[in-house]
Amino acid sequence: MCGIAGIWGSQDEDAVRRMMEVMRHRGPDASGTYVDERRPGVLGHQRLSIMDPEGGDQPILGGRDRLAIVGNGEIYNHRELRETMPDAPYKTDSDTETALHVYGREKEGTAEALDGMFAFAIADGGHLYAARDHIGIKPLYFGRRGKALCFASELKALAGVAENVEALPPGSYFDSRHGVKRYYEVPDCQPENRPAEAFVSELREVMERSVRKWMMSDVPIGSFLSGGLDSSLIAAMARRELGELHTFAVGIEGSNDIEAARHVAGHIGSIHHEHFITVAEVLEHLPEIIYCLESFDADLVRSAIPTYFTSRLAAEHVKVIMTGEGADELFAGYAYHKDIRNPLALHRELRRSITAMHNVNLQRVDRLTMAHSIEGRVPFLDKEMIDLSMRIPPQLKLPRGGDGPPMEKWVLRKAVEDLLPHDIVWRVKEQFDEGSGTVDLLTQEVERLMPSSEAEAYMKKFPEANLRSAEECAYHRILRECFGGDNADAVVDNVGRWAERPAA
Repeated sequence: MCGIAGIWGSQDEDAVRRMMEVMRHRGPDASGTYVDERRPGVLGHQRLSIMDPEGGDQPILGGRDRLAIVGNGEIYNHRELRETMPDAPYKTDSDTETALHVYGREKEGTAEALDGMFAFAIADGGHLYAARDHIGIKPLYFGRRGKALCFASELKALAGVAENVEALPPGSYFDSRHGVKRYYEVPDCQPENRPAEAFVSELREVMERSVRKWMMSDVPIGSFLSGGLDSSLIAAMARRELGELHTFAVGIEGSNDIEAARHVAGHIGSIHHEHFITVAEVLEHLPEIIYCLESFDADLVRSAIPTYFTSRLAAEHVKVIMTGEGADELFAGYAYHKDIRNPLALHRELRRSITAMHNVNLQRVDRLTMAHSIEGRVPFLDKEMIDLSMRIPPQLKLPRGGDGPPMEKWVLRKAVEDLLPHDIVWRVKEQFDEGSGTVDLLTQEVERLMPSSEAEAYMKKFPEANLRSAEECAYHRILRECFGGDNADAVVDNVGRWAERPAA
């Protein structure tokens, strides 16, 4: 996990170093730049040492054509790929260097050959190649600085530096010679007609492979543990792979998440850590949380608050953290899914929500973990998991019939019910911000942050922001203040929003 930055069409190394400094939190362990007088560009890198801590500093140079790469994230099939290139002139044991050598062989097909979460840029003679992982777990933004092209891992690095800032879409690569091309789409397929038991068995096998794969690391690993199904099963599987696992939970003292997380930690035998958040602490850190998050969306800010404090707690003990992000989108875990009674409409909505994760929940996980210099891992969003989920009928994710409301994520619960206590496996879903008590904290304070009497006028002042509540107005104002008014445009213009939910 790292921060990358650069300019193509200019050799303004000072500008790149300024961008890198803004993102120092993404990689405090080392930094470096690459400038070649023959080429019109500069690559910059802030390193958080996860793989090959001693030898993997970037930029990495290599290849017969003297290529250079800066990368962010992890490439989980790098050892398999390395075995297919026995003559490649490796200098490190870094997975990023494998991407460089794959590029030397595959060129524009490089991103498609990689399995993992990543964003990287490669200088290749007179042109630049950059790519982002299949679902947008790792961020990458581009903007214009005069005639030059700038890029960075975070919007804040481009604020006041570049104009017309946009994200490179997930599952896409960029070549300075011919622009952006897509290499991956979430499978658009019909669910398969197979027995439920077959899907339960396959899901368990794929989940175990994914967790094992996404635990690749040369440094200590921990796991977020809210006490909900998703984080609990990730922690349980990780604990089976490791002799020792640290788990982390935050919330208001006595909140549902705190109690459930203690229960799970005791069951799996993890070394458990807790932090109780207070109204005063949330208000003290709210501007920093919004600055790190780069969003004013009310739902996202609410869920970012416990993520911020859990990341801060985890950073005291580990460098890599496992999370349950993505399970709700894959297996119909949100409350609004129960309003979609048509199975085909639900299937389509799940696919849509997966494709939209990059600038909402995945942005939250990336920014709030990286704000504390730790790397968040999301094994539910492995390519194989996404492919399987699109083949599972929605009726097995959210079955209807019988007594009571439908149970969300039924097939996932069945696949892991032997790993966890019964009351955790079948616990009713709560949003992260609800279970931790964050919603209650904000409800008490939102009127003070932005009185309702001021909100209407504020909304009219910024109609382009489509502000939807007094709470959101407050967050929008804080975000603009964090970035100095007009310099906030690069951030504000790229804020992802939760789309309107269909109720078919």
